[in-house]
Parts: sequence; structure tokens; C-alpha cells
Amino acid sequence: MSVHRVVPNVPVSTRGETRTDASALRDTSAFYGLLGFEEVMNHGWIMTLASPTQPAAQISFMTKDATGPVNPDLSVEVADVDAVHAALVREGAEIVYGPHDEEWGVRRFFVRDPNGRVINVLTHR
Repeated sequence: MSVHRVVPNVPVSTRGETRTDASALRDTSAFYGLLGFEEVMNHGWIMTLASPTQPAAQISFMTKDATGPVNPDLSVEVADVDAVHAALVREGAEIVYGPHDEEWGVRRFFVRDPNGRVINVLTHR
């Protein structure tokens, strides 16, 4: 099984009703831009920033997952999401969500690791 990338998912707070998802992500992008990151994806609820010189250096910020029941702690992009899902099911891992084909072009599922972290395992379609 081949891993293409691993990206931490950092929760973003809207701090009650005074800050929208868009403004929270915009503030976050501006702050991390000062560290040298550039926005490479923004769906309005999740935004990924990357280093322009080292594109594999990425971090995602999430207000609330659009379709999953919880916000995952980490995203792992793999070559074959269905093969990984089957292997984890065979081993008795707790599948939290999916697998599901999402409208933004990924097939994914969530699995809980032995430490209680929720991992978003995905393949781009």
C-alpha cells in the first residue's frame, strides 16, 4: 500500500457567532502566510496551505467537516483507498465514516487509530 501524503487537520474556531467560517479561515491563511505558506485549496470549511518551495509540506485547517460525523485529526492520501479500507476492516479497526465518494473529487473513509485519533483516509478520483 502506497502513501502519497500525510496532512494534519487543525481545528479552526469561529469563536461563537461573531466569526464566520470564511473569516476564520481568512484570518488563519493570513497568519500562516507570514510563515511562508500559500493557500492551495479552500472549500469554505477546509483550507489547505502549502510551502511554495516544498509543496509536500502542507497543513489543513477545518471548521467542520462537510459530510463526516466528526473532524478528522489527520488526512492520509493513499494509492488505493478501498484496499486500505478492506485491510483495516479485516483487522477489526473502527470505521467511523464511509467509504464515501465526495462531491469534491475524493473517495474517503474515517478510521479510529489505537490512540483514539480519527484518520481521514482518501484517494483522489
